[in-house]
Amino acid sequence: MEPVGQAPVEQLRQVIERLVTGSTIVSALDGSVHDIFPVAVDQSEGEALRDCVIRNSAVHTIEVGLGYAVSTLYICQGLLGAGGSDPRHVVVDPHQEVRFRNCGLQVLAEAGVAELIDHFADESQVVLPRLLGEGRRFDLAFVDGNHRFDFVFVDLFYLGRLLRPGGVVFVDDCQLPGITRAMAFFMRNVGWTMELESSEHEGHHWAVLRTNEAPDSRPFTHFVDF
Repeated sequence: MEPVGQAPVEQLRQVIERLVTGSTIVSALDGSVHDIFPVAVDQSEGEALRDCVIRNSAVHTIEVGLGYAVSTLYICQGLLGAGGSDPRHVVVDPHQEVRFRNCGLQVLAEAGVAELIDHFADESQVVLPRLLGEGRRFDLAFVDGNHRFDFVFVDLFYLGRLLRPGGVVFVDDCQLPGITRAMAFFMRNVGWTMELESSEHEGHHWAVLRTNEAPDSRPFTHFVDF
């Protein structure tokens, strides 16, 4: 494979086009056939995610939920388009082998961007605090893991601490009440702001949040109902 800095941009584009215009993927692991959609983000959301990476000049990104890696490919496209030195992307997905039969890792290799990726096969509530303890920092996060309120809340809590001040959190499936409520806590209580959101009619409703620039100075007893 070529060095990361010379990753095959055209090869990446072709794999993205093949996936978003197709409907299935065949696992090289066992020959099983998988429906890509509606699990994966569609082209509109993928392009918004890619553009968000470029617009924020992101170099180090993190994603909860790899799945079929369509969103990951768009993030990699954004990282290469942003032009930063030594771009890296962390993906957290404990279900990649069993649920997705390694289809996500497979397409990353086909696209020539596997060397950009650090994959953690544990659950996010285990991985994220570990990364925090290691002093890792990121510019942008994409959240598309377990959609239950408590899991999303924990993901957002740790990602807020892992991101640089004023970092970006791109959240998928915001039409779901649990995700909307989790986002509301951080906007009402922690001062995150809604920077952009998709139209309600889109299948995958998404939103872009911006974390605080200033340090957290809330009183010990602070709480705002959300």
